[in-house]
Amino acid sequence: MFGGGRAPILVLSQNTKRDSGRKVQVENINAGKQIADVIRTCLGPQAMLKMLMDPMGGIVMTNDGNAILREITVQHPAAKSMIEIARTQDEEVGDGTTSVIVLAGEMLAAAEQFLEQQMHPTVIIRHYKQALEDMVTLLEGPLSVPIDRNDKAALANVVKGCVGTKFISRWEDLAVNIALDAVHTVLLEENGRTEIDIKRYAKVEKIPGGSIEESTILRGVMLNKDVTHPKMRRIILLDCPLEYKKVNLKLTRDNCEADFTKLLELEEEHVRRQCEEIIALKPDVVFTEKGVSDLAQHFLLKANITAVRRVRKSDNNRIARACGATVVNRTEELQESDVGTGAGLFEIKKMGDEYFCFITECKDPKACTILLRGASKDILNEIERNLQDALQVARNIVLSPRLVPGGGAIEMAVAQRLIQKATHGPYRALAHALEIIPKTIAQNCGANTIRTLTALRAKHANHTDANTPCTWGIDGESGELVEQTKNNLWEPLAVKLQTYKTAVETSILLLRIDDIVSGSKKKGDGQPTPSQLAQQE
Repeated sequence: MFGGGRAPILVLSQNTKRDSGRKVQVENINAGKQIADVIRTCLGPQAMLKMLMDPMGGIVMTNDGNAILREITVQHPAAKSMIEIARTQDEEVGDGTTSVIVLAGEMLAAAEQFLEQQMHPTVIIRHYKQALEDMVTLLEGPLSVPIDRNDKAALANVVKGCVGTKFISRWEDLAVNIALDAVHTVLLEENGRTEIDIKRYAKVEKIPGGSIEESTILRGVMLNKDVTHPKMRRIILLDCPLEYKKVNLKLTRDNCEADFTKLLELEEEHVRRQCEEIIALKPDVVFTEKGVSDLAQHFLLKANITAVRRVRKSDNNRIARACGATVVNRTEELQESDVGTGAGLFEIKKMGDEYFCFITECKDPKACTILLRGASKDILNEIERNLQDALQVARNIVLSPRLVPGGGAIEMAVAQRLIQKATHGPYRALAHALEIIPKTIAQNCGANTIRTLTALRAKHANHTDANTPCTWGIDGESGELVEQTKNNLWEPLAVKLQTYKTAVETSILLLRIDDIVSGSKKKGDGQPTPSQLAQQE
């Protein structure tokens, strides 16, 4: 009677929305392209700035891809994935956040024509994976050149390439020197292992006022504390309070006064013992992460020792690395070997409205402080973002000393090699997608995009040596073709590898999605609140 048909079964709840099939893939591609379009103008030396306002009224002015996307609130899940890759790029290598978004958007767009031709997404993904493997092989092989990490001039050229596209490019020599000095200071080599922990040991202090030219790097540590005792040499670091422990006592009226006096004597004896253990080592200054009582200050002052209290743990660790001291948890455990003797000068300076203490002129410090000055907080924040990128680039070169030509040269070189391998299909489309980087650089500096790209393709097609990269790229200032060996514009291999891997893998991830299920809760749905449960009882 019913012709064998069955009534539809509702598996999902009424509040759940489900999209599937080709529609989802096209939506994901469009979301990726829109995110890429937002920051496309932020690529290259002639990059434009974006001004972003947060809900609290704060302003961010930057051309850093990660900083822009971090402030944008998006609804589409694919757009959220795109924003996440900018953060990953920033955490891993520090630079290339704009490039990775632009590339990922273009790679998704390249796949759209094949989806319209009813090609299965897994076929496209297979081609993309093969292309990524070939890219990595080319970059790690003939298309990159080694660099001597002790050659400061060569390292400076690479960091200049990073700084040249940022707001701080007007002061590029200052920024380059600060970045290289900071990385060489915190560089630690032991048992054949190289460690450069910029986040922990290269602190950036921003003090509004003065001019950017006054920014400097200190061979030591700077604290936002006010004490006074010049020319200190011996430093002790503690992680314990120099005060008595608070206890709860019930005192009766009969022996109240006697017990209270005895308690005060015990407290004084405890603090006196702690101070005597410190004084026995004859330090000039004591830093502690906890409090220092007035009584302890009195005992230490009589011994001509200054105490600085409530120092941050991160600052304490930096002081330890700078002057060779060891952070001690109990005063009873203090030894001569725990005393830091590497500090040369301890001084107090007033900067702006606040007093800062400087521990500088340290012997072989393994921690440093970068002091930034500028007209306003917005400028200082942007300079800090730019400097962090420069620090990360300097770190990448020291850890992985291989370079590739910049200015869109390496993208065009990789694209040419991949195009020679494939005549059609997604593999070739991915190779053409790489050309978006030189194309965008040309667009952003007002050059004729078609002529410039055609001329650049011709230069790379005429390059016959398979063992060296073709170094012809685009001058981001004028839009003309230049040979990057003469222009000295090089980029770290680590940044490019991470950019390509992240962009291709994100494209693959988004192409693999064929279903989006979004559930929306009704008000009042879900678990009852504790107050509702109480009322029911």
